[in-house]
Amino acid sequence: MFGLFKKKSEIEKLQDKYKSLMEEWHKLSSINRVESDKKYAEAEAISKKIESISS
Repeated sequence: MFGLFKKKSEIEKLQDKYKSLMEEWHKLSSINRVESDKKYAEAEAISKKIESISS
């Protein structure tokens, strides 16, 4: 209840973005391989940002 108005940290925002990109990547993997690869590359870049922030 008290966390209702809590703002997300930068890491939480990046993790949400990473999760959504990976879901899009999975959906596109069987439809459009080029777009799928682009989404995967974006997700990997975000993953590296998360690692650098948390380290």
